[in-house]
Amino acid sequence: MAKNEEYIRKPDWLKIKINTNESYTGLKKLMRNKSLNTVCEEARCPNIHECWSERKTATFMILGDTCTRGCRFCAVKTGLPTELDWGEPERVAESVKIMGLKHVVVTAVARDDLKDGGAAVFAETVRRIREGNPGCTIEILPSDMKGDYESLTTLMSSAPDIFNHNIETVRRLTRRVRARAMYDQSLTLLQRVKEISPKTPTKSSIMVGLGETKEEIIETMDDLLAHDVDIMTIGQYLQPTKKHLKVERYYHPDEFEELKQIALSKGFSHCESGPLVRSSYHADEQVNAASAQRRIKYMKGYEDQEKKEVDFTF
Repeated sequence: MAKNEEYIRKPDWLKIKINTNESYTGLKKLMRNKSLNTVCEEARCPNIHECWSERKTATFMILGDTCTRGCRFCAVKTGLPTELDWGEPERVAESVKIMGLKHVVVTAVARDDLKDGGAAVFAETVRRIREGNPGCTIEILPSDMKGDYESLTTLMSSAPDIFNHNIETVRRLTRRVRARAMYDQSLTLLQRVKEISPKTPTKSSIMVGLGETKEEIIETMDDLLAHDVDIMTIGQYLQPTKKHLKVERYYHPDEFEELKQIALSKGFSHCESGPLVRSSYHADEQVNAASAQRRIKYMKGYEDQEKKEVDFTF
């Protein structure tokens, strides 16, 4: 094996706890019975045992299991997708009810074969979840939908509680890491969500270990904040197969903590940062943190306005 093709051994802090208890096996059986897909399985998420066994949460992946793109970091299979399944939204809603979820994340494969990128099915899924599960908060994680504003408007008409779209990596590495997706297009998408629905928290995620520098990570933070992104997650890239991009280096947990503190100091309302953190990791906690931050901002604005009115009387 050539020197530049050598693989770095995983450090001890990336050891994963395996727990296949009744919650895990029950959830897996439910997904198969409902003919549903999860990004937890398809993307080989390292947290699947914790989320399925202990937190009883899952991220539903709709619009099929075949992506029209071939990003070099992602394990989801690529190819020609199947026809749309309009029964999928109702099956997702039923599963959420059976699981008794208080917060649900819905993502999807990229469907560049569809004019709206699958936005209509996505929106219908959100509506069905909300109708069948009052009180359940809903986070959506769509592709960039080729930057189509009309498709985004269709999606946002379903009024999700959190809009999540991942920037994935720093600007310099985008072309090598992502397929078709563009750095600035992702930023514009996140900004447009705020234009359509100013009160909806937005969220984005990056992977580290692909050859980026610390300065580039911080630049990405600044770019996200400049486009009004509220929540950020930072995780270690793990190579799914030998066909995918190799890991350039593993970050130590202390480095992730440092990046978290930098993100919070810059103004993100919440930041999850760690070796095994993924975009949907502890998503239920993130929506609560975002809601609390909005209440703080609202009260501060109210107090500032009240102070102005008092000053005006004098």
